[in-house]
Amino acid sequence: MHTQTPVTRAGRSVKVASVAGLALLAGLLSGGGSAADESAGPVSLAAACGTEDSDAAAVAATVALSVDVPATGEVDRPVQPGPVSFALTLSRADLAGLLPEGAEAVVSRAALKVRVAQNGESAEAPWELNAPSTPLPADGDVTLVHSGEVPYVTFGAAGDVYFSVGEFTVELRSATAAPEAGEPALATVTCRLKEGESGQVATTHVIEVGGNEPSGTPTTPADGAAGAGDGDIAVERSAAAAAAEEEDPDWCPVEQPVGEMDASEAPQAPPGAPLRATELPGTFMCANALGLANVRKLNGAMIINNPAAPELISVLSSKRSFARAAKEEGGAYARIDSLANLDLPDAESTFLAFGFQPVTAMVSFENGPMTISIGNVGSAPNRITFSTVYFEQSLRLHDVKINGTPLDVGSNCKTSKPFKVVLNGGEAYKNVGVGGLLEGEVDIPAFTGCGTGGEDLNPLFTASLSGPGNRIFMNQASTCNPASPTRSYCPPPLPELPGTKPST
Repeated sequence: MHTQTPVTRAGRSVKVASVAGLALLAGLLSGGGSAADESAGPVSLAAACGTEDSDAAAVAATVALSVDVPATGEVDRPVQPGPVSFALTLSRADLAGLLPEGAEAVVSRAALKVRVAQNGESAEAPWELNAPSTPLPADGDVTLVHSGEVPYVTFGAAGDVYFSVGEFTVELRSATAAPEAGEPALATVTCRLKEGESGQVATTHVIEVGGNEPSGTPTTPADGAAGAGDGDIAVERSAAAAAAEEEDPDWCPVEQPVGEMDASEAPQAPPGAPLRATELPGTFMCANALGLANVRKLNGAMIINNPAAPELISVLSSKRSFARAAKEEGGAYARIDSLANLDLPDAESTFLAFGFQPVTAMVSFENGPMTISIGNVGSAPNRITFSTVYFEQSLRLHDVKINGTPLDVGSNCKTSKPFKVVLNGGEAYKNVGVGGLLEGEVDIPAFTGCGTGGEDLNPLFTASLSGPGNRIFMNQASTCNPASPTRSYCPPPLPELPGTKPST
């Protein structure tokens, strides 16, 4: 992997599909960006809810559901819904009739039956969403804001696709109960849309690969219940639904990531009301990522990871989330943090010391834990979507040769301290499951520990490599979820190396 021509602008990578998109959280109630759906905000629906073991009449509830769906998709390429926000509002008095006396706060889980219809066929997509602890006031309304991972859908034919919601179930649990204690739910509420509600929440237009329009006239959604999905519509189960399935370790032969997350480099929430925080166990996945690192002083670039035998990124997706609604002081904010580890193989770099002396060296990358943060700040039309990867890295040089002659630099020739690596993807990197292109710039510190027998080689490498303005381009492919029953994108596919295609 010798030094290459520097990358001044990385080429756009081909869109890849995800195993399970990472939904954003409360406050993401309006679409934004070119990849999102065309709706102006959430779909409001009226429903009636009740419990199976209650003789009381069903109580009225309102739903605000928003989901970003790509405006267009391609045949046999997964369409990934997300971000999703599902807010269920009931009166405190009605909720009191569904809960045991004395309940002061609840956590909840919503299971939605989402009907996906195209060309007269339909399938059911299970959306499982969770809400953090919500206090129960003495009176007024109570809103439970849910979010979570949702499955992608693959279509075998061109045509318009309609996503609609029918029946859904909400499980209410005590906010003070430990999840591992196995305590029963306080109540399980089943809700059905009121008569006259269509439940349609999003549409997308699927075309043949290559951009051809479908032949014939698109049809409207078929009436009746959703089918089993054994036609041209294939629904991938969400990671949450598949978590209990037995994992196949052969698909992700890496250890689950360890370490602490640090999202300090991600955009932070403006001052205002406190954020709602949710800690989650995370979903284990793995992916391939390839990149280029420009070394400004060398006017060249090193390949990051080995395209012939790449090391996998190990990910625990959706380990932590923060949210604040648009109506609260400070405005809307949502962020999901995932933990990742990547042990990169050594890279070979060839450069000209002082512009004329050829030097070849192996470069070892020592990476700390990665924090992958995705989210939104603010509300449409001024909402900002972000994706940030942050970790610390050190470089070590070894097996150095000058003009083909070995140079003993010792075993500890490395940067004098770890340096920050901050990569940003904006809307190009939707989430860990989808992947995408990330870019950043690093400042390489001075080198230390270089040389043996009293010879100080630190100035050679500091003068040749150290300094600011070194660009990094990383392209992550879609993730493999070994717990998924279909194990789509397993083994993990390879992404394109950044810069290998013209910019579009």
